[in-house]
Amino acid sequence: MGVTDDPTLSRITIIVDSGNSVVEQMEKQLNKLVEVIKVRTLDENSMIGRELMLIKVNAGVRTRENVLTICQVMGAKVTDMTPTTMTMEISDTPARVDDFEAMMRSFNILEVARTGVIALQKGPGKM
Repeated sequence: MGVTDDPTLSRITIIVDSGNSVVEQMEKQLNKLVEVIKVRTLDENSMIGRELMLIKVNAGVRTRENVLTICQVMGAKVTDMTPTTMTMEISDTPARVDDFEAMMRSFNILEVARTGVIALQKGPGKM
């Protein structure tokens, strides 16, 4: 759930990986709720979706350069560094975030936090 340009409203993004009948049923159930003002369905071609991940790995002197190279290639940003660990952030599609996490496994992942997907409609329209 997140804030919107209207301080009296919040936005909830729900990703449904299922058939159209499940999506339609969810829409019907959500529209029954008094607090719900609008339910919008966006297909993958009409939205921009991103996920944020913070990830901490072991990264000593011998492995730090390898971690930094992967960060550079994947577009991740180092947010904290100690003599033995590195914490990075990446904001990208879920598939790319999954790929980055998989690449970090060889460095012994210590902690991971992921937001889930947030989305906005492409183009000039508003949700």
